[in-house]
Amino acid sequence: MNWIDHESYIEIYPPKEFNFEECLIFLGRSDQEVTHQVKKGILYKLIKVNESLILCKIKFVNHYLHVEFLISPTSVYSRKKVAEYIWEWFDLDQDLKEFYQLASQDKILKEIACKYDGLRIMCIPDLFEALVWAIMGQQINLTFAYTLKKRFVEQFGESLIFEGETFWLFPSFEKVASLSVDDLRKLQFTSRKAEYIMDIAKAMANGELTKELLLQKKDHQQIHKTLMMRRGIGAWTADYVMMKCLHYTSSFPIADVGLHNAIKNLLGLEKKPTIKEIQEYAAGWDGWQAYATFYLWRSLYD
Repeated sequence: MNWIDHESYIEIYPPKEFNFEECLIFLGRSDQEVTHQVKKGILYKLIKVNESLILCKIKFVNHYLHVEFLISPTSVYSRKKVAEYIWEWFDLDQDLKEFYQLASQDKILKEIACKYDGLRIMCIPDLFEALVWAIMGQQINLTFAYTLKKRFVEQFGESLIFEGETFWLFPSFEKVASLSVDDLRKLQFTSRKAEYIMDIAKAMANGELTKELLLQKKDHQQIHKTLMMRRGIGAWTADYVMMKCLHYTSSFPIADVGLHNAIKNLLGLEKKPTIKEIQEYAAGWDGWQAYATFYLWRSLYD
């Protein structure tokens, strides 16, 4: 991680293959999003470090991310944790040269890799948030998924008010573990989704499910299998979480509807491709299926 601490602000130096504007397009795709705000090319994000709520104003200046702390003075430890969070959120550890090399030879990826050059997978560093967001999105459209997320966050998340604006944190697993299924049903979650989310919150609260334990497994298949042993986590959810939270660039949510629509649009197909056809199209994406998928998703916002 490449960063400089200036006490009242920090500078984070991303790799060369980075386009902040492209990342903001993805982050700004819904006006229902409440866990960050994008305004005039500036990103606002509330981050919790231990018990402190730290409001960050993030902009891109002269090849680096300038992160200003808008409220209270912060400790050295807090500033380091914020830098780590942002570094992971923008997936800045990933060296994308190999992906661009591969994409330049691929008929589906060639054009979009050039068009969205510097876009990185916008990750969800918190495992609970990644799992809950994936479960929320199962079998409903993205608009309603964001409506559910907004209700969930505003009902159970912590917040901070700055200059008349409210900034929100995604609810913690500790908080959600103390709720009942009915608390979620009131927000229009189905009983089943509410149960899945409660089960995950409780598993994380008692320490049997953690990001560290999953990452210790090292092996893609083993992590996938461990996730799928839990109620509510099928193949798509496991792949989504491995891609967005655990940084597995070979994760491939092949059954994703958005992926199918993006391929259909780009190739001018009359109908959505079958799984077998997608496997054939993706034959050259080995090791980078997650990035291929993310770039294809991005093409849906043009």
